[in-house]
Amino acid sequence: MQFRIVFSLLLLSALQAAGQSLADLERQLDSLLNKQKKSEVVIGLGFGNNPAYGGKATDPFRPVTMKPFLSPNISYNHKSGLYASVYSYYLLNATRNPWFELDLNAGYDYTKNKDFISGISYTRYFYKDSSDIPVTPITNEVFAYFFYRKWWLEPGISVDFGWGKFKEQLNRRTERTITGSDFNIIADVRHSFIFLDVLKKDAAILLMPVASFTAGTAHYYSNLKSFQYVSRSKLIKRRNRETTISDKTGFQPRAVDLGVRLSYIIGRITVSPSYTAFKLLQGEDNGITGYFTASVSVTL
Repeated sequence: MQFRIVFSLLLLSALQAAGQSLADLERQLDSLLNKQKKSEVVIGLGFGNNPAYGGKATDPFRPVTMKPFLSPNISYNHKSGLYASVYSYYLLNATRNPWFELDLNAGYDYTKNKDFISGISYTRYFYKDSSDIPVTPITNEVFAYFFYRKWWLEPGISVDFGWGKFKEQLNRRTERTITGSDFNIIADVRHSFIFLDVLKKDAAILLMPVASFTAGTAHYYSNLKSFQYVSRSKLIKRRNRETTISDKTGFQPRAVDLGVRLSYIIGRITVSPSYTAFKLLQGEDNGITGYFTASVSVTL
């Protein structure tokens, strides 16, 4: 039962991060093709599955159900490498408040050097009082990455730090403020396969297999971009009282995964499916699990 919670929270953060990774792929494709830099607006729509608990607490005694979500988004990419984006999330078949999340993101990607790429971003998460999604204090995130591109296999490292606080109403007269943070380090190795003029003269495919290892903390539920991120709440509800879970939430190896990311660009339209298989390194279940996400976007 404990694994079901860990897996579900991992999957939600995975789906959130998949959209960010695919957006990165499109910007990196421009660099790999030596495409002339220009500022542009991109409108997109993502799709995936979201773990829902039928309640705000991560209760292991309540069945977890998978509910599909849609993620409309818009971003502005400046030719200098600066960008800003807005992502919203609509949970289909939601019990209440289907628009359960809004993300504001700003960052910078440096892709002008043929030997390496790097970037940094900040994201502010806004959560609705949803009956389907557990509450979390993690509402801010700083994410940075570096990839060395001179070798056939490109090694990379990313760091991910999230923090925040929220107020919980205990009763009519009493409330408490919960603060928290989580930190992850992700080591990757990947290779980019580029295919030009696929089906049409102005079409291109970027196919990128990626192997990753994640180590970090897992104190709280969150949507941090490290898609291997294993997170959960320290507290669950059991028989009308709070019980501390004695699982390992400190800095430890968390997961290994193997993914295939694809971007098919035809004119101004980009279709981006992604599949990842991962294995948790903590918890009772050590099997291999996979998930799929997809998005479509139009460049204006």
